[in-house]
Amino acid sequence: MSSEPTILVDGRPISLASVDPHQPLLHFLRERGLTGTKEGCAEGECGACAVVVVTPEGESSRFVTVNSCLVPAVGLAGREVITVQGLAEGEALHPVQAAMVETGGSQCGYCTPGFVMSLFAEHYREGRVPGEVWDEAIGGNLCRCTGYRPIKDALASLPAPGDDRHKRRLAQVTPAPAAVQHVATLEDGSEVRFHRPTTLEALFAILAAEPEAKLVGGGTDVFVEVNQLDRRWPVLVSLDSIAELRGIREDDAALTIGAGVPLSRIEDELGETVPMFGELFPLFSSRLIRNRATLGGNLVNASPIGDSPPALLALDAVLVLASAEGTRELPLSEFFLDYRKTALAAGEIVAAVKVPKPFPDVQRFYKVSKRIMDDISTVAAGFAFWRDADGVITKARLAYGGVAATPARATAAEDVLEGHPFDAMAVVRASTHLGTAFTPMTDHRGSARYREAMVTRLLEKLHADLSPRSEAAE
Repeated sequence: MSSEPTILVDGRPISLASVDPHQPLLHFLRERGLTGTKEGCAEGECGACAVVVVTPEGESSRFVTVNSCLVPAVGLAGREVITVQGLAEGEALHPVQAAMVETGGSQCGYCTPGFVMSLFAEHYREGRVPGEVWDEAIGGNLCRCTGYRPIKDALASLPAPGDDRHKRRLAQVTPAPAAVQHVATLEDGSEVRFHRPTTLEALFAILAAEPEAKLVGGGTDVFVEVNQLDRRWPVLVSLDSIAELRGIREDDAALTIGAGVPLSRIEDELGETVPMFGELFPLFSSRLIRNRATLGGNLVNASPIGDSPPALLALDAVLVLASAEGTRELPLSEFFLDYRKTALAAGEIVAAVKVPKPFPDVQRFYKVSKRIMDDISTVAAGFAFWRDADGVITKARLAYGGVAATPARATAAEDVLEGHPFDAMAVVRASTHLGTAFTPMTDHRGSARYREAMVTRLLEKLHADLSPRSEAAE
């Protein structure tokens, strides 16, 4: 373990000694003169603070863009970060920067550093086809004056990267992060302790000694609290370097996803294997957030409007819960006990999510929100049917978020669907139960009456989407 950790920024090692574990990387950089990285929203909405973290990728590396406002600086101890100020070679702009100039991709310029870093990562992404524009490459980067067309033109104009220092860096191995134990003494004399274990055994030893510790997965929710609510904890424990939480494996019985796997990796690797994921994750915040956020964090957060619980409930997911005493499995349907309350015992974590097989032959995720992309749900729904050869539903799952104190299934409606084909009459039968299944509240995103209506309307939308006319149009 390192008592005086450092971080490599634009090729220069910078000490993290005495740095408060609550300090986001953004503020750490700006305090040290790297003011090209901008602060906009401080909650991961705007992307002005985007930087690139060099991340292990087998025997090589890749560039991953993240919101520096949501990453603790000490959490990147021993890691390598590239900022907008580390791209140019002397007076010569990097090709991404030059393309932004040539296409007029910047006006006020405040958002430009974040866009440049997202375009930089995309420029070097394996599999990118020059001339094509992948909109997700700038997902989470907001521009309020230039508009996105010239920025996308900049990306489209970029040829394949040449043999420059950044491409050569990608060919090099990036070692897995080492364990870190860090103590900072604050101005008021109090101490804050930070731990980054690399094994579950080490994690449980820390939790036994530090039972009040705050666990941090990707940090995309915890650090919103740090930035916006000024929340502080005496002990922070990062889970992002525990290899046992970051695996994906599949066998004849189930697909098992580590609770610490970033959502963007699940999207990329499993979006076709599990169509529900392919529909869920493009609507789950932005790519910048998904590069850090995890399933474990989204579930333990236990928000009634979280996006992943309805989808996972519909898939009949089972959680693998781990502690120093061992592991146990719990159906996700039994995990949420009340508003922001879960069935986790003291010293226990979500280690993995298991999606049992066979997968449902019908899978749909719907999200009702004020904006289509990068917004919080008013109502979300995950629907799944297992059907026999005659189209009769043998098992149905209708799961919702945003309509009760917890994400929940409409079990009575599921029961009346089973044993019948999913036709118009089935929708009518299920709707009689859906109308009274939940007790939604009114808030600024939608009234209780609106939410009640959406519970039924989304099932009607599923029927319309599965109708022969709809399938023919596709």
